[in-house]
Amino acid sequence: MSVEPSILYKLMILYMLNHVSFPLTNTQLSSFFLEKGYTTYFNFQSAIKDLLDENLVSEETVRHTSYYTITSSGVEAIEGFSKKIPMTIADELDTYVTENKYEYRNEVGTMADYYKSSIAGDYIVHCQIKEGSSSLIELNLSVPTDEEAETICENWRGASQSIYDFCIKVLLK
Repeated sequence: MSVEPSILYKLMILYMLNHVSFPLTNTQLSSFFLEKGYTTYFNFQSAIKDLLDENLVSEETVRHTSYYTITSSGVEAIEGFSKKIPMTIADELDTYVTENKYEYRNEVGTMADYYKSSIAGDYIVHCQIKEGSSSLIELNLSVPTDEEAETICENWRGASQSIYDFCIKVLLK
């Protein structure tokens, strides 16, 4: 018995989210579907929207990037219906997640965002490195312009590891 494609896409998304301990971005999820030719970007977006509407997935948006996490209802759903995913697709999902897990965790674990301070009128840039649900480092910087705040956010991912290493080295002297 085959599964309707729109339901299969939802199950595949839930399966992926259930096999990682961190949120995945829209790009990280959709890349599997598009690279393997399972569906179009628009069908994928429709499946994500349905999962959000059904409260099977939650979404957090930071600097124009959506991060998706499976909810407890989503875990129950995939545990009950994972057998509906054909074994060949489940194997491809397992391989894909295993091959990309480290890179994906690093991508979603290094975040930066900024906001305008209501007190001084400057901008506060919040930079963070997370591992799972734990924060390894959080750094708040005050800068005078939104251009500087934007630049720091753009550069954080590339500089975060050396900044973290520097802090640890200096603080453990």
